[in-house]
Amino acid sequence: MVDENKDIYVARWLLLITFLVALMIIIGGLTRLTDSGLSITKWDLVSGIIPPLSLNDWENFFSLYKKIPEYKLLNSSMTLEEFKFIYWWEYSHRLLGRAIGLLYLIPLLYFTFKKMIKKSSLVSFYIILLLIFSQGVIGWFMVKSGLTERTDVSHYFLSLHLTLAFFIFVLLLWNYLKFKNFNDITHHKKLPSYLTIIFILFIIVQISVGAFVSGLDAGQIYQTWPLMNQTYFPDDSNLKDLFTLKAFEIPSIVQFVHRNIAYLIFIFYLFILYTIYKNEDFFHLRNISMLIFASLLLQILLGILTILTGVNIYIASMHQIGSIFLVTTSLILVFKNSKIN
Repeated sequence: MVDENKDIYVARWLLLITFLVALMIIIGGLTRLTDSGLSITKWDLVSGIIPPLSLNDWENFFSLYKKIPEYKLLNSSMTLEEFKFIYWWEYSHRLLGRAIGLLYLIPLLYFTFKKMIKKSSLVSFYIILLLIFSQGVIGWFMVKSGLTERTDVSHYFLSLHLTLAFFIFVLLLWNYLKFKNFNDITHHKKLPSYLTIIFILFIIVQISVGAFVSGLDAGQIYQTWPLMNQTYFPDDSNLKDLFTLKAFEIPSIVQFVHRNIAYLIFIFYLFILYTIYKNEDFFHLRNISMLIFASLLLQILLGILTILTGVNIYIASMHQIGSIFLVTTSLILVFKNSKIN
């Protein structure tokens, strides 16, 4: 019973951090959508916790922003009040990142000292800690990439930053499910594991490509569906470029790839759903599989609406939130399938 109580405390802590990382992804998405990511041009890990408290402080921060290309080339008419709006988004993102780091580190050290986490699991927990700290460093390099010669951050760093955030989210959620359902072993027929694993890997790849779409503002071109204007393949690009590294630099091709990965994911999941429903032995997986299907349909709909509305900030944010729900439900399916013997 004592071990079970220990597991409950660890599980609740993991659930809190998982929720905060999900919130971090949402705020990060809004920071990107509001073009707020370059508003704070310095990385002061400790002193950066304190926001501007006086008019003089605000003017100092604004003067630093005025030195970068984004202001000079895109926002030269920006007022101090408008700067405050983008500043608070980036500040909130960074402050939450610091909070996540501390709320993960301190309890982890305590649980380690009290031996509330098995040695076999400690490696996983400290890998997550390393990834959380790495995420902060990558985030700064991402910001730094847009401070000198560019008017925006590198879409490569943006994709890496978002993909790593989801990877951390997956590891946290997986460990939470393990601690919460430690003794929950069922005796059913197992769905081939490679199906569920490939599916969730497809989703992570799609999220990475989605970050390229965001970083290149590729969602603001070809605002039609199902065709890209009047053609399936964008008419401002060469098909041969699709098979080169140059494709990662061409907004229209990136949007094309993002669309078609979505089609592939949908078709692949229909096969998984068919496999689950055609066999009574997989009855125990039907509820979660239908929840995934609903999440997938909603995500596709939000993606289409994001394109048709020219990346409306509310719909685009819901699209990113939808990706969190889709990853969550898909990971639960993987987990439930793994708890079968």
